Amino acid sequence: MDGIWRFLPPERAAHYARFVREYETVRLAEGRQSDDPAYYRALPFRDLSGRMAAMWRERARTFTLLLAKVAEPLAAERKRPLRILDLGAGNGWLAYQLAKRGHEAAAVDLTVNNFDGLGAHAMYDVPFLPIQAEFTRLPLTDGQADLVVFNASFHYAESYEAALAEARRVTRAGGRIVIADSPVYRDPENGRRMVREREAAFQARYGFPSNALDSENFLEYGRLEELAQTIEVERTLYWPAPYWRRAIRYAKTRLRRQRKPAQFPLIVFHK
Repeated sequence: MDGIWRFLPPERAAHYARFVREYETVRLAEGRQSDDPAYYRALPFRDLSGRMAAMWRERARTFTLLLAKVAEPLAAERKRPLRILDLGAGNGWLAYQLAKRGHEAAAVDLTVNNFDGLGAHAMYDVPFLPIQAEFTRLPLTDGQADLVVFNASFHYAESYEAALAEARRVTRAGGRIVIADSPVYRDPENGRRMVREREAAFQARYGFPSNALDSENFLEYGRLEELAQTIEVERTLYWPAPYWRRAIRYAKTRLRRQRKPAQFPLIVFHK
């Protein structure tokens, strides 16, 4: 046994098969694998491979903000370690870092490979629970989690409403639901342009556009407000990057007449 709890029925596995196959192809090509446990244990603060260093710096900023603004205050309020779901966990780095800090963490993902999926849980020296499941069918009872984190994964959901409703179901009263590292645009047309550009780039490099799922692929601020109203929760935004850095990035795109870039706020829903 590989230690992974599997809750993905065969018909749902078939539904996701193309997505998983293409996703793993891209991740391997990007060099997201290592035989060294130290590589996985250092994430997100250090990329020992050096291949994705800039991306991991962004993840580290988000994780630090998640601790400071959400996890640590909520644990202090509850006077105990938290039960946390890491949704779209990939290799489990977030669940591991939270478990290291004494929380009870579960990593949920579709992929179970040993290099970038749930199978990588064997690389860590602090245990967490790896679960293969989809966002809209979590194998948990109502109100079981204190904190649910969509870890750079919410934009893959085929139904934002269904994914958030399921997250709300498994979150106990007073808990938090967080969307981390998903792209947000003020103008949805910029998001649509991003999707077209990405699909063209993937088609040229890999021979497929990587659009196997009927996902929205990004968020926009009006849509966020709609989602908060749909699941009847309040929301708060926190920013990993300071305003001046975001302003400079916008100015550069205007000068170069490029599409306006996405923003990546930490989106927190309060149940």
